[in-house]
Amino acid sequence: MAIQRMDNVGIVVEDMDAAIAYFVELGMELEGTAEVEGPVADVCTGLDGVHCDIAMLRTPDGHGRIELSKYRNPTALSPGPRNPPHNVLGTHRVMFAVDDIEDTIARLRPHGAELVGGIARFEDSHLLCYLRGPEGIIVGLAERLG
Repeated sequence: MAIQRMDNVGIVVEDMDAAIAYFVELGMELEGTAEVEGPVADVCTGLDGVHCDIAMLRTPDGHGRIELSKYRNPTALSPGPRNPPHNVLGTHRVMFAVDDIEDTIARLRPHGAELVGGIARFEDSHLLCYLRGPEGIIVGLAERLG
């Protein structure tokens, strides 16, 4: 049997408010927040005593979602450097199609966004860049040309 769809991408954060503000400024809509704890959370995560806050954000087309989680218990662990280089094994980045890459970067900078490299032009089809935002989260931006 094939999968039905990709439901969401989960990201663990320390500063929930900053992460929500960043993704809302990017253009996502906050669907809601909740507190999660209990046996189902423990079994699903393989952790004991899970207690976390979650926020679900949706892309404007309604097809993509990001779930932010802030663990109250057990304490979230750091996998290594706070701002690892782009080639570290694991989750690479989350990519978004945008109308105007320069405007998007300008709107995200007050929320802590920094270019990882620069804005690259891929042939005559796209402008591309990676931004590191709050919590070290890397998002990719792609603007279709023409």
